[in-house]
Amino acid sequence: MEFVKKLPVYEPSLTGNEKKYVMDCLDTSWISSKGEYINKFESGLAEYLSVKHATAVCNGTVALHLALIALGIGQGDEVIVPTLTYIASVNAIAYTGATPIFVDSLADSWQMDPADFRRKITANTKAVMCVHLYGHPCDMDSILPIAREHDLFVIEDCAESLGSLYKGKHTGTFGDIATFSFYGNKTITTGEGGMVVTNDETLHDRCVHFKGQGLAKHRQYWHDVIGYNYRMTNICAAIGLAQLEQIDTFLSKKQQIASWYREGLNGSSLTLHEPVGDIYHAYWMCSVLVHEAKDRDVLRNHLEKKGIETRPLFYPVHTMPMYSQKFARFKVAENLGWRGMNLPSYPGLTYEDVTYIVDSLLSFYANAPISTYK
Repeated sequence: MEFVKKLPVYEPSLTGNEKKYVMDCLDTSWISSKGEYINKFESGLAEYLSVKHATAVCNGTVALHLALIALGIGQGDEVIVPTLTYIASVNAIAYTGATPIFVDSLADSWQMDPADFRRKITANTKAVMCVHLYGHPCDMDSILPIAREHDLFVIEDCAESLGSLYKGKHTGTFGDIATFSFYGNKTITTGEGGMVVTNDETLHDRCVHFKGQGLAKHRQYWHDVIGYNYRMTNICAAIGLAQLEQIDTFLSKKQQIASWYREGLNGSSLTLHEPVGDIYHAYWMCSVLVHEAKDRDVLRNHLEKKGIETRPLFYPVHTMPMYSQKFARFKVAENLGWRGMNLPSYPGLTYEDVTYIVDSLLSFYANAPISTYK
């Protein structure tokens, strides 16, 4: 009987000090939103990114909402955002009462199209949200001058780009404020968690104020704004600190996995998401485009039968019911969204695992024999 491998699209690597630090939380009873690991994780990430301030929150979605609230984004404002992104980027804008304004993508990098960004600016535009999709940085040299010209806030959604570099500088350090996610499938994880980072002390103070129920600084149990309970627990921060200690190892392994995919798929009809320009692609996900959109889901079903989990590329948000009241076309984003899929991308993959995935991909097109594992 043939043995079918089980390869998820992602799973965390918990091989460092995670258990040790969590047990320390339990032994000392510091399990909630106070404790030494929160400060250590915040300061550790700030140091890694070379930013002045970082504040931990309970997930990446609330990190985006908190950043927008700190900037004062609200009713009547417009925030420009790529349509090819995870839904949280757009929903966080809607939470504030502001209107998301969609822009198309670049065909080569899959990131926000700066020219379309410029076209979509109106008198109501207050900010642009740069989403560094799948670990590939946006074209910040083009985006930042446009934002400065129109006096717009720049928010970086770095949920998928921890470790990515644009011209040698970390994503999350270019704009006014940036957010990260530490969900279980992210480059480093806390289970659920996020972070808001900035070099602006006032923005940082506003984030800390709003995330802690709007508690006043100098009067106990006095609340002077409508705040939120967006705090991270000490246990989550303990896991995050242990993960951060291993980030260079994780990133190095992801580069190796991408190189295995690149080598194996060379000459095939599948197109790997490759770095464009002077950037470091952190490869949160290794992703490919099929030649014909009609083949994508059939190919995914083929891989599922081989025990290989995949995900479709994000569906462009402007096509979803709650954001599609007005008909619009974003040809590049739609083309990518219908043709793309994410392959298994976690650090624990071996060369044999990737070879099996590549052989399974190629066998769909009858370009190569399928490897048999028994």
